[in-house]
Amino acid sequence: MDFLNIVNAILYYPILIIILIASGLYFTFKTGVIQISLFKNAFSVITETPKKGEVSSFQALMVSTASRVGTGNIVGVSNAICIGGYGAIFWMWIIAIIGSSSAFIESTLAQIYKKKGKTNSYGGPSYYIQTGIGSRTLGLIFAISLILTYAVGFNMLASFNLQDSFRVYSFYNSTTTPWIIGLVLAILAGFCILGGGKRIIKATSILVPIMGIVFILVSLIIVLKNYYLFPIVMKKIFVDAFNFRAIFGGISSSCLVEGIKRGLYSNEAGMGSSPNAAASAKTSHPVKQGLVQMTSVFIDTLVICSATAFICLSSGISPDASIAGAKYVQLALATVFGFYGHIFVTFSLALFAFTTLLGNLYYVDSCIAYCLKKVPSKNFQIAYRILASIFIFLGCGMRMDFAWNLSDFLMGIMCLINIPTILYLSNIAFKALDDYKSQLKKGLDPVFIAKNIGLDDSKLDYWK
Repeated sequence: MDFLNIVNAILYYPILIIILIASGLYFTFKTGVIQISLFKNAFSVITETPKKGEVSSFQALMVSTASRVGTGNIVGVSNAICIGGYGAIFWMWIIAIIGSSSAFIESTLAQIYKKKGKTNSYGGPSYYIQTGIGSRTLGLIFAISLILTYAVGFNMLASFNLQDSFRVYSFYNSTTTPWIIGLVLAILAGFCILGGGKRIIKATSILVPIMGIVFILVSLIIVLKNYYLFPIVMKKIFVDAFNFRAIFGGISSSCLVEGIKRGLYSNEAGMGSSPNAAASAKTSHPVKQGLVQMTSVFIDTLVICSATAFICLSSGISPDASIAGAKYVQLALATVFGFYGHIFVTFSLALFAFTTLLGNLYYVDSCIAYCLKKVPSKNFQIAYRILASIFIFLGCGMRMDFAWNLSDFLMGIMCLINIPTILYLSNIAFKALDDYKSQLKKGLDPVFIAKNIGLDDSKLDYWK
């Protein structure tokens, strides 16, 4: 067991398990189970049309979903099942359901404390940490942790997961193939990210819905083909989830810990990543974007991660640590589609990895600007994006255990900063929610006025 593995074993149990579940339940209770009560309203917000040139709620949703919906939705789910067992899926669902309230709070706060840009607004946890708590130092620590998590950890892991799907092919050579794939992916990603944020938004808005719908349709084919296995699979998921003897017998690799780690990696609820996209959206009330980002968590975990789980578990192939990763999903699809199942997983991972890389670097851009107190110079941006492309290239040559352990550690650090922050500032989000509900009851399209929730608008930049 290496150093990162030892640290992560402590970081996730008991520290993050307690923090994530306790905060999620607190936010769920205090918002009146917002996941259900305003779920329908969230979809009407998503379809609102912005003015020309402004970032819409839908576009902000696609950027955050592009980062959430990635290789973790395929490979991460496979790993969770193969290492943690059937019950990992149940705990993945739980962390998504209660975590979606955390996503609501952090994104609402990002909207309240966002800044005015020349064309669009911007913000995120670093900004609500600095303005709401009064600590730029903590804001800098968070920004740096996000940069390391996304530009290094997550992007390296995304490229690794993509190349790992090529292992099933006869031409795969462990010495050369990963580096060839890494070079191609780095060049493609580099070409796109050198075009800047607008190109990222446009690309993700097109690719994310398409790849998500196709993947879900394929999962339905697998489930319908083996429909008689579905009740058995569901029973095993719930029975295994509450096998406490197995859970506490090997806690670090149990279904509970694996489900929470892979669920967090996939949906990012409470990590402080999606607020960077949420702050860029043009909306009349901060709560609207909070609802949009809450919906993104559902799309990621309850829909797409579940699709992967049912592809694997409805195939009749039992999960095992020896087939963890892309291989399990490929073997499962091959039971219906033969060799084309392998190709489909590789193609899906290519799209998921690509959109993840773009969405991740959109977040990094925001945090670099925060650290520098200005939009970086063109030369700086080119240098950083070339460096980011190099990390994408290097990721393909990592070991699987190191790739996952590094990402788990970095995202854990983000959570340790962001969750206590949004707990401290949550009263402001609760007041904004009450204001939003009050206006809805009057039949109004809610409009945010800071003083209505007791905030001094002179301390806010965008909502003055």
